[in-house]
Amino acid sequence: MALQILIGCHILAGLAAVILGAMTMFARKAPGRHPRRGRRYLVALGAVFVTGTAIATTNWAHLWHLATTGLVAVACATTGYLAHRIQWRGWLWTHIPAMTGSYTAMLTAFYVDNGPRLPVWNLLPAVTFWFLPTAVAVPLLVRALRKYAGKTGTILDSREQIP
Repeated sequence: MALQILIGCHILAGLAAVILGAMTMFARKAPGRHPRRGRRYLVALGAVFVTGTAIATTNWAHLWHLATTGLVAVACATTGYLAHRIQWRGWLWTHIPAMTGSYTAMLTAFYVDNGPRLPVWNLLPAVTFWFLPTAVAVPLLVRALRKYAGKTGTILDSREQIP
């Protein structure tokens, strides 16, 4: 019974993190919605990590990789958050890839664990679940860096061009 409650909390936190992450990505990059949603994403992702790690401890030999992937997601998100918060020189060159990596790691863990049970996805080879989220994320990451980060990693002026 306790495990089912934990899994339910994990699913709710995961849904919140996926939705908040997407809403943050599509929000206008300015004070207000983007950073507020980003902080909420970080909290939801933390809840996913805590509940997911607790679930993994119930069968560590078979689920340790999910806890590790969750740790990578949280570490990336924390790095991205701190890059924005501190705003060191070139901070966007850290913030954008770290947050993209965080979201990608979270989705990778989901697909590795659930892909074999999802319609259509269950037809794919298992290795696909490990690499497909990254294959989708990399072109989007390059696009975001070209759009938002100048040579110094500051937000581009509309007149500034990237070579």
